[in-house]
Amino acid sequence: MAEEFNENEGTSVSTLDMDPESRRLFNVRKVQKGKKPQFKRTCSHKFKRLDSNWRRPRGLQGKQRRKYVAKGALAQVGYGSPAAVKGLHPSGYTDVLISSIPELELVDPSYEAIRIAGKVGTKKKAVILAKAEELGIKVLNPGRGE
Repeated sequence: MAEEFNENEGTSVSTLDMDPESRRLFNVRKVQKGKKPQFKRTCSHKFKRLDSNWRRPRGLQGKQRRKYVAKGALAQVGYGSPAAVKGLHPSGYTDVLISSIPELELVDPSYEAIRIAGKVGTKKKAVILAKAEELGIKVLNPGRGE
């Protein structure tokens, strides 16, 4: 695990030591995500009742289904991230959602980092943060230190 000092925040950010191939795949993923269009539902800008979340166009005469360029891109396999780094946090760790203290015992700090659930209150979150620091586990959403 490498420690980097973040000057603007005054905190140290730990990242996972990765082999050059994994680092390269993370960079590939970053470039691909930058090129990926926002996949929106057909006609979602026309009707208030339609959400913009993606639904595959199935209409017989649908322009988006027939791949007209101006009608928006279809979600396809080629837009995906490399399989080796798919779903990983940018620091290289795997996310584990935690909502109680006993769940911390199941986390392997060598490749997993925790994210504290939003439903957890401030008191319990402080206890989880203290226990995670004691066990050497990285916390992805520690919040503000007050």
